[in-house]
Amino acid sequence: MIKHLIAPSLLAADFGNLARDLVMINETEADWLHVDIMDGMFVPNISFGPEIVKIAKKYAEQPLDVHLMIEKPERYIDVYRNAGADHISVHIETCPHLHRVIQQIKDSGAKAGVAINPHTSVHQLEDIIEDIDIVLLMSVNPGFGGQKFIYNTINKIKSVKQMITTTNSRALIEVDGGVGLQNAEVILQAGADVLVAGNSVFSAENPKLAIYALKNLGIQGLYA
Repeated sequence: MIKHLIAPSLLAADFGNLARDLVMINETEADWLHVDIMDGMFVPNISFGPEIVKIAKKYAEQPLDVHLMIEKPERYIDVYRNAGADHISVHIETCPHLHRVIQQIKDSGAKAGVAINPHTSVHQLEDIIEDIDIVLLMSVNPGFGGQKFIYNTINKIKSVKQMITTTNSRALIEVDGGVGLQNAEVILQAGADVLVAGNSVFSAENPKLAIYALKNLGIQGLYA
């Protein structure tokens, strides 16, 4: 039985043909649609805002997994929830009052996630792990697509998995950055539940087959 989830990343889609790409994703085994929001301050890039999220909500059949890579995310929780976000993840590095922000997300009706950068210790999650739905482990330094996977993330996945087991948390472990067929199996074996896939899907010769292969890892031979 296949238990892991696949979340194609909207950041890697063709924005000149966004509706086409969203409809294409609907025709696959994708489980979530990952949406990166960047403000040019917390990360060195600017992506898009709530209007694009509204468009994604209009076409996508999957839950919108919105990742706020922004300063003071508490200012925008309701904005992105109203735009269509089903999950909202905020960075631990940007939230001095993290419990309050998590409660704000839950009060909005969205599932609440906490994202951490590659340099951030997973031990900072110990006081929040029982209250959240998603742990989003960045396996690249956030801001740009197409980066190489940082393999120390494997150790972080294992540590978070142990923390979840110890606390009886129901949080899912989501991994974002440099994920593809070359490393998906080892990521899942370490304990990940959700694979975010950007370039490995949208830059593939056959994106539908790429998603199928990630969802059904026993058939890598079909993917060329």
